[in-house]
Amino acid sequence: MNTTFVKCVDFTFDGQGLAKTSSNRVVFVPSLLIGEEAEVEILYRKKDFDVGRITKLIRKSPYRINPVCKCATSCGGCCFQNLEYQKQLEYKKKVAQETITKIGKIPTQISNIYGMDNPYFYRNKIQVPFGYDKQHRLIYGFYKIKSHDIIYNQECVIEDQVHVSILKNIKVLLEKFGIKPYNEDKRTGILRHVLLRVGKVSKEVMVVLIVNEKSFKNKSQFVKELVKLSPEITTIVLNENSRKTNVILGEKEEILYGPGFIYDVLCGLKFKISSKSFYQTNPIQTEVLYNLAISKANLTKDDVVLDAYCGIGTIGLIVAKHVKEVVGVEIVKEAIVDAKNNAKINNISNTTHICADCSDYMIDKKFDVVFVDPPRAGLDTRFINALMKKKPKKIVYVSCDVGTLARDLNILSSKYYIRSIDLVDMFPHTRHVESVVYLEAKPDPKKPKTNYGSDYSMYKEKNRASKTSRNICDSHWDGA
Repeated sequence: MNTTFVKCVDFTFDGQGLAKTSSNRVVFVPSLLIGEEAEVEILYRKKDFDVGRITKLIRKSPYRINPVCKCATSCGGCCFQNLEYQKQLEYKKKVAQETITKIGKIPTQISNIYGMDNPYFYRNKIQVPFGYDKQHRLIYGFYKIKSHDIIYNQECVIEDQVHVSILKNIKVLLEKFGIKPYNEDKRTGILRHVLLRVGKVSKEVMVVLIVNEKSFKNKSQFVKELVKLSPEITTIVLNENSRKTNVILGEKEEILYGPGFIYDVLCGLKFKISSKSFYQTNPIQTEVLYNLAISKANLTKDDVVLDAYCGIGTIGLIVAKHVKEVVGVEIVKEAIVDAKNNAKINNISNTTHICADCSDYMIDKKFDVVFVDPPRAGLDTRFINALMKKKPKKIVYVSCDVGTLARDLNILSSKYYIRSIDLVDMFPHTRHVESVVYLEAKPDPKKPKTNYGSDYSMYKEKNRASKTSRNICDSHWDGA
């Protein structure tokens, strides 16, 4: 066994311990906390770093705790379950501040990070792969870090507890009916993933069976028995994905049971959620996030608001009661259909939802306030250019990636004051954090005034011989 002594000095971007040897060689070690010293086995070497695992913990961090989940050190989902929750929050705030300062060149200090009272069982949606272990036993769980090896986990402690029994029942029925999981290498088998959604308030439950073929043997009987075993299920959808891809959901769907969607309540409004709907996975913290975003904007009844990247309309519909009008724009057609339905469900009449590219739509329109909640890639360059050109009075930027947020703020700061930055911990025990940034437009720079006064006509006559000089002078005067 090739072992070495290391000290952990930081975390990597994906939450592993970044440790160093006595010769200053970098070693990435999962589950090692900052300040800890350990003996580690070197699993493999790269040019600039090694990857190892703890064999003996020599110096233990005072903030180390026993993880609630037995798979916490092997599953790729939770990298910080062995770190006290308050220290998780402090670390996320530190990293976010450093990123904003270094990448964004923004001096604004992060005001707050809002954590959870109970940072467990918060996820209302999971996507679970099924497969076989080395003994060819059927298992399900989550992928090991940087691999497609499934870590068998029957009781994930960050997902809603209703998921636990449903997954166990699906496994029983797969074995009973001989339905095989999909093998990515051989491209054989039927079941690729199971997607589960639950309404935190409504308690409605959706099961999406993502399969490699449009149907499978004993499908009707499978559905009938699953509903009998798990009567809390309100709808079951079959999603076909026969492509060789890491994208989980396919295009074609068939409703096998129930209406094909569920409802949930967020900030007092009712939302219809389909299998492909973007809906925040932590409903408790989503209310914190949205209420914070709205309060920062200081909205008035005269404001016309753009809800860019609006998804199924959540932010815009919640904002609607505070303003004159909301326009939601989203490029995904199905999401816009859901957004329009959600407006009708809640009897909201001052919203419009349009299927279009936000960058194209923004060019010819004028808004007082713009809410943006883009994907991890951040704002499209064209959209930022449109924002800079149209220059709405206020922007509220909600981000799930501090790096791309910092990049965008660096550009926007030429025309906007960064008034406040706050964080909301939507994903306890992981490296991710959500940001809310409030921006206000800077006043346009005043054009320099001349002191020509009543002598302007004399100045103009003196320079009449020069056409170029006259044109420059006239345009300067007219703009004064």
